[in-house]
Amino acid sequence: MNLFLSCATCQANMALGGGDAAGWSIFFLLIVILAVLGGVIFFMVRLMKRESSNLDPALNDEYVRPNSSH
Repeated sequence: MNLFLSCATCQANMALGGGDAAGWSIFFLLIVILAVLGGVIFFMVRLMKRESSNLDPALNDEYVRPNSSH
């Protein structure tokens, strides 16, 4: 039944006795996903650092604690 649910590459690999094609493809896709996610995170952190280093202090809004004495 498993041979009917697999792609042609996995079927040929399983027929030859080496059923590692599906495992290696999942591992490869995991590496690709982690690389893309790491690139996005790196880019966002870089944008945040550049924005804070080039920010004009006159445009910076300081945090003002709300007055709770009513």
